[in-house]
Amino acid sequence: MRLITPLTLVSILVRDQDMALRFYTEAIGLEKCLDVTYAPGLRLVTVAPKGQRKPQLALAKPDAFHDDGWVQTAQERMKHNVPWVFATQDCISMYEKLATRGVSFSQVPTRQLYGVEAMFTDPDGNMFSLLEPSPEARSLCLARCIGFAA
Repeated sequence: MRLITPLTLVSILVRDQDMALRFYTEAIGLEKCLDVTYAPGLRLVTVAPKGQRKPQLALAKPDAFHDDGWVQTAQERMKHNVPWVFATQDCISMYEKLATRGVSFSQVPTRQLYGVEAMFTDPDGNMFSLLEPSPEARSLCLARCIGFAA
């Protein structure tokens, strides 16, 4: 019996779910997968690359159970990490496309041993890698990727 199933949701903290939804759909080019309000202040909004169902990014707004200190601590821990990778077949072209849409890059496309990589942040400071993996690193990279960038 398999106890762990495939990764379904990856939560990222956002201040405003509507603003985050616009950023991820309009600037990054992802599609909205789910937008359900369960109760006042309890809303699940997810996005993913077009046609991809797993995993999805959950645009999570901290609720009444999370005070400002908890949110700040969580954001500080993530500040210097790049836990999520969007794969692309052409990092430079995708960088130029996303930059014209207003995406803020902290690193321009740079050739690394494992491919060409650029780093960007969303309006809430969540950091992502945009990676065109080298042929040698492609299979390893795809095991960690959220999906392909638009």
